[in-house]
Amino acid sequence: MKHYNIPIFISHFGCPNDCVFCNQKKINGRETDVTTEDIKNIIETYLKTLPKKSKKEVAFFGGTFTGISIKLQEEYLSVVYEYIKNGLIDGIRLSTRPDYIDDEIVKMLKKYGVTTVELGVQSLDEQVLLKTHRFYPIEKVYTASKLIKEAGIELGIQLMIGLPGSTDESDYLSALKTVEINPDIARIYPTLIIKETEMADMFKKGSYIPLTIEEAVKRCKKIYSLLDYNEINIIRVGLQPTEELNDSENVLGGPFHPAFRELVVGEIYYDFLKKIYEDEKKIEVEINEKNVSKVVGINKINREKFGKNLKIKIDNTLSLNAIKVNDKMYSWKQVLRGEEDEPNNNKHQ
Repeated sequence: MKHYNIPIFISHFGCPNDCVFCNQKKINGRETDVTTEDIKNIIETYLKTLPKKSKKEVAFFGGTFTGISIKLQEEYLSVVYEYIKNGLIDGIRLSTRPDYIDDEIVKMLKKYGVTTVELGVQSLDEQVLLKTHRFYPIEKVYTASKLIKEAGIELGIQLMIGLPGSTDESDYLSALKTVEINPDIARIYPTLIIKETEMADMFKKGSYIPLTIEEAVKRCKKIYSLLDYNEINIIRVGLQPTEELNDSENVLGGPFHPAFRELVVGEIYYDFLKKIYEDEKKIEVEINEKNVSKVVGINKINREKFGKNLKIKIDNTLSLNAIKVNDKMYSWKQVLRGEEDEPNNNKHQ
């Protein structure tokens, strides 16, 4: 059954935090700019066009949902819950900070039919958290994750690579700790410099240098491989292109690419095929046609790297999780591991 999100963007004007990468507006006397009537109108508009036989969830995006007042949270959730009770909506998704989750909040979320909570973890390195002005110990992440999972709510973890103070090692360590938490879903975002943020000032002063596209892809592919290998569903890699992100006046620097995920997956395939080529001096690939673009890479970059040495044959009897190279069959997990045989234990690389 096809899944659809009904997006509702909540700006948390009252957020007391001041993360260096965030340009969340603050307007005195107002928590947010969305009314319950707005929520009803958005849902009704989407319900008119979405297929009846589909899974539909209302998704609160854009702010720290559980950071707004309990009263307003309940007002928002109760509006959506009426649609859940009537069988028109299947659930609610929202995102928040790990330090804005406790037992009472989770009970309330469960009561109103929340099905997924994504935690904006960003990093599991405390030094990186301090440098980005996220002043909570990483134990908060473990506690919040445990409460969400024990309530039977789907858990998501959002990670940011290339934050101030981060390194290849610290970002990968965050991914390893994420595997230990074992969320259902994950997002990986390369850090971008947005105007009117403290990070923008750091960038202008030269105290923060963002990753290049090449550096971000290299760092991200290890994290992507680790999470995917451990069967954590990666639902997004890189920020979704929007008018604001495509406007160079809003994004001052950082590794923004409209198809960042495709860059990462293409590099994973390249590394895998390169190892085989170095050993066997040929690469004859058989693959499902839906995966050809991943093998050749964006703008056919992998084909250019290998030249005439890369030969591709379409075989749609192969699953999307299989690839045959030089008459030997490999699984996607072996691609992620770089051709190694799969170990007996299913966790970690």
